Amino acid sequence: LSWAPRPGLPPAAAASLLASGPDGEMLWLDVAHRPGRAPWVRLMGRYLLPPCKQRWHTCAAFLPQGGLLLCGDRRGSLLLFPCGSSSGGPAESTAIANGGTDPVGEDSNSELESSCLSRKGDLPLQSPLSVLFGLHGKTGVTSVTCHKGYIYSTGRDGVYRQLQLQDQRLEVLRKHRPCKGLQWIEELRFTPDGDLLVLGFHADNFVVWSSRTGENLHCIPCGGGHRSWSYCSSPSAEVFAFIKSGDMMLYRREAEPCEQQVLLASLHGRQITCVRRLGAVQVPGHAALNVLVTGSEDTTACVLALSERSRSAVPLTRLSDHISSVRTLALAGPTGPGDEGFGDEGLSALLFSAGGRAQIECYRLLCAGDPASEGTVACQVIHVASHRLDEHWERKKNRHKLIKMDPETRYMSLSVVPKTTANQLPTPWKFLAAACSDGSVRVFGLLEAARKLVLVAESFHHQRCVLKVEAFLHTGTGGERRHLLCSAATDGSIAFWDITGPITGAVDALHRAEGEMQPLALGTPLVTVMAHSCGVNSLHVSKMPEGHYLVASGSDDGSIHICLLEVALSGGEATAGTCLQVLERVSRPCAHAAHVTGIRVLQPDLLLSASVDQRLTLWRRGPGGLVPLSTTFFHVPDLAELDCWEVAEAGDELRYYCVLCGQGLEML
Repeated sequence: LSWAPRPGLPPAAAASLLASGPDGEMLWLDVAHRPGRAPWVRLMGRYLLPPCKQRWHTCAAFLPQGGLLLCGDRRGSLLLFPCGSSSGGPAESTAIANGGTDPVGEDSNSELESSCLSRKGDLPLQSPLSVLFGLHGKTGVTSVTCHKGYIYSTGRDGVYRQLQLQDQRLEVLRKHRPCKGLQWIEELRFTPDGDLLVLGFHADNFVVWSSRTGENLHCIPCGGGHRSWSYCSSPSAEVFAFIKSGDMMLYRREAEPCEQQVLLASLHGRQITCVRRLGAVQVPGHAALNVLVTGSEDTTACVLALSERSRSAVPLTRLSDHISSVRTLALAGPTGPGDEGFGDEGLSALLFSAGGRAQIECYRLLCAGDPASEGTVACQVIHVASHRLDEHWERKKNRHKLIKMDPETRYMSLSVVPKTTANQLPTPWKFLAAACSDGSVRVFGLLEAARKLVLVAESFHHQRCVLKVEAFLHTGTGGERRHLLCSAATDGSIAFWDITGPITGAVDALHRAEGEMQPLALGTPLVTVMAHSCGVNSLHVSKMPEGHYLVASGSDDGSIHICLLEVALSGGEATAGTCLQVLERVSRPCAHAAHVTGIRVLQPDLLLSASVDQRLTLWRRGPGGLVPLSTTFFHVPDLAELDCWEVAEAGDELRYYCVLCGQGLEML
């Protein structure tokens, strides 16, 4: 049995009762309270739950869109049923709730039972319109609720999910993992000040966890989750009632003034390992806000709005799907005003995040100005796809008896292959290159419509940890395109690849096999350059006006290396051969006193580098090599990465901005 309030009806006057019975049949009963008289009960609908071992519902809610009933069952599935087909049901229930007459007559138990079940044979047994089978695992769904047009579900799998309704179909947008160890989530509460409270059980304690502050507000020892309980909060007190060993227990806490004041909220719990700028959002009445994405060793990625005027960073949303540290980020197709299906003042992009445990996650980010929100920017996140190299291992039976042969691979760097959705490809696949700690360079294909992320090609040429990858596009004089890739490893070598053939072959194989394939071979590199004496920690490729490419890299030994490339094509577009020639090499030993972890080519003759020595240096590239122009000291220790962008000021003057991350975040 479970109660579900009806939208538009006062809960004290009328409510709906859902009852699960034999053979998966669930009854919807409308119950109206009448002071001094027996409740009025009317059978409104009959529903059939999908077959499973434990065939009963655990929670239910009527959607505000009307005519739809959402249920969660003991198998962890979400079920969407129609509920507006009963003739006269909703109107008659409203009349009863407002004090109207009812067709039952006097208060007789037999008459009540007769009226309740008399229409059972007349109502059809309806099947669900949409089923998300086993969404919360085998331990069941604990609650479903609606808030601001979105659907939220909780379960005993340690996550809660955000969904939306599309053409009477349930679509999962993303999942949230509140905090480590909170495996039994019971309910969500949305507060008037915009906070989201997660209620659940951690071991034998009842926990109220705040999404805004990221901490436990209450922790009450009650014995665990296998009990009846109720929680109520008000500005003056918090009350938690539960049953323990047959006794009714009551916990009450009076509101106390908060003695702790947060001077500056943290963005992450540990070091920030990567940062990318999504773009700028225009908000009416406010200055433009830069939207950044950061990844951290605390296993989360954060989308934040950075204001130059207020010098503050406001987190918009957190992504918590990773089970290990987030090492690298990549963005595909940031678009501005006019993007299809989005507002005129918004940003839309695909975000790839990767790191430990060979895990890649892909999201669609939609950001738009919202003066009513805390950061004046609203960010909607849609989880698109995910990939793990050891997924086949996780599905093996009795894997605890076997030895896992592959080491725990980490993704060190990601780069989106540009413009692979052109007319020459039959399907809109996007491709992603990854540098891996097991010595491989891997290429993945993403089909966003089908939410598939597939490994399509790989090579173990480097035979050691690959630290950086950068993909770039070369367009010949006749319009032919070649997709090129450079990869850098811990021995200081930089390899240059032509991945056009593997990408074309992967598209054909994926088209024939409907999204499944065995990885192809990337082949051998066109050119390999020994640029440094040890690991390459930063890498950037920039196209020159003459059609050449400038490749800049920084190393563990504090050196900077510049390489000027020329790309030549032979043959037609289908059989074109790629020839790479190194025109110029410039090396600057001891450019910094520590690891060079960030480098960017700003202009053909301007270069920016950043190091763990906390110096940001601007270099001029000339015939005699690199000449330092200026040095700025920044305040972020243990620099991990930088990102740069240019802004056109008045009079066509260019201004360059950079954001640095490490033990903190700084924009210059």
